[in-house]
Amino acid sequence: MILTCCPCSEPAQARSSRPVLIAITRPISPSFADGERTHVERSAIDLTAANLEHRGYEDALRGLGASIVHAPDAPDQPDAVFVEDTAIVLDELAVITRPGAASRRPETTGIAQVLGNYRELRQLEAPATLDGGDVLRVGRVLYVGRSTRTNTDAIAQLQSIVEPCEYRVVPVDVTGCLHLKSAVTAVGDNRLLINRAWTKTSAFEGNELIDVAADEPFGANALLVRDSVIYPSHLPRTAERLEHAGIDVIRTACSEIAKAEGAVTCCSLLFES
Repeated sequence: MILTCCPCSEPAQARSSRPVLIAITRPISPSFADGERTHVERSAIDLTAANLEHRGYEDALRGLGASIVHAPDAPDQPDAVFVEDTAIVLDELAVITRPGAASRRPETTGIAQVLGNYRELRQLEAPATLDGGDVLRVGRVLYVGRSTRTNTDAIAQLQSIVEPCEYRVVPVDVTGCLHLKSAVTAVGDNRLLINRAWTKTSAFEGNELIDVAADEPFGANALLVRDSVIYPSHLPRTAERLEHAGIDVIRTACSEIAKAEGAVTCCSLLFES
């Protein structure tokens, strides 16, 4: 474990005096097509198209005011572009995860090197396994999916780390999909986009729920960037639902990335420095 003194007492004024929006990303690996698959069938991936999608994704982030910070290339780590799974970044600290797929655990080293420039670090230890895609923050609540990648040991460790900073951890069961954020994501203040077939709504009482289109089950993954949402262009009907709800939707291509069981939250770690 990385041991540091708790930064939770750092004055809020010190953190907010320079609110630069940071998006940590990582280039797509040449071995991208060889990554893990759990709930999607393996299919051919056009690597050139996937790289174009990733550049478009970064452009969308820049257009919303984010400064892109590139983590070190990881050409031998097929899933390394999915940086969300390697860390949970909060206002006060960052937690380096222990991904559920053993093949992905080396990805955390380069991310920790970058995140250490912005946050005090904590790290989960075995037997904990947790993917960042299983952690949904809504205010001071961290919803954590119990999935094939995230176990109860990790939830307990995370709770012990974040409780001193006054976060509440709420475990949520996930079925039929890879991560909690495959099933539900934030699209505004106390507004959630959800596929009710993959998680129970009872955990999210007090939030407004927007349902994905019936024929777009993978449509619940959206990336909230301040007052806008980055969203896959290949899921138009759910995008229209968001727009009808008054949400500013920035559509971006990510159909090749989706073939690798990825989505828009997966490809960045977004926070204010």
